[in-house]
Amino acid sequence: MHTPVNPFKQALRARQTQIGLWMNLADPLAAEICACAGFDWLLIDGEHSPNDLRSVLGALQAVAPYPVHPIVRIPMGHGHVGQAAIKQTLDLGAQTLLVPMVDTAEQAATLVQSMRYPPQGVRGMGGARASRWGHIARYPHEANDQACLLVQAETTTALANLDAIAATEGVDGVFIGPADLSASMGHVGNPGHPEVQAAISDAIARILKAGKAPGILSPDESLSRSYRAQGAVFLAVGLDTNLLVRHTTALAARFKDAVADAPASKTY
Repeated sequence: MHTPVNPFKQALRARQTQIGLWMNLADPLAAEICACAGFDWLLIDGEHSPNDLRSVLGALQAVAPYPVHPIVRIPMGHGHVGQAAIKQTLDLGAQTLLVPMVDTAEQAATLVQSMRYPPQGVRGMGGARASRWGHIARYPHEANDQACLLVQAETTTALANLDAIAATEGVDGVFIGPADLSASMGHVGNPGHPEVQAAISDAIARILKAGKAPGILSPDESLSRSYRAQGAVFLAVGLDTNLLVRHTTALAARFKDAVADAPASKTY
């Protein structure tokens, strides 16, 4: 038995566009439904959703039978490395991690180290589910090559250091966070502001120039297509919570409107 090859990492290296979906519902049944949809990757969010290690494990198990790559976002950032969170998430079997609020190349380099076993890094020896409980005998020797690190650049500080962050060896992709970036730029709640969009376009170009894969999230289809045209390699084009909100709200409204428009029933 060998360590599974990371298809997402291979796709990023080949600059093959990868379309994904953000998952915030923290429910394995919802994760399995999303896994059947046909996306290339799914993001299990540990930063802005009520996920813990056990629910992340449940999501990983739910999507495992399907041809979709799970990415886990861990709840850390702004230089708080959280080696324990990285180690435990990798031990669950995740191969690709997304780390929020990475502002400097030094932080990125520390994350690279945390994701790799010695001598390339400082990851604690273990493996648990990732090594199939020891059935993959060479897991400690093979895991480093399959580890994929995505760092989020979502502040003005990160943009100022973007070239160095993207050039960090071991960083596979840089994800632009439009919401936090817009707040950092003084346009809270307005990621569509022209200044923010100009900064995003510039960031995508700089990440590509560094030879790394740019990524981004937008539930706006026209924006997503624009980012793809600009060279974004991995794109999340929706969120499970957003889809549920939009479609349930629209469905209720259609029937409520129909009831409101109906003539009153006669009473005798």
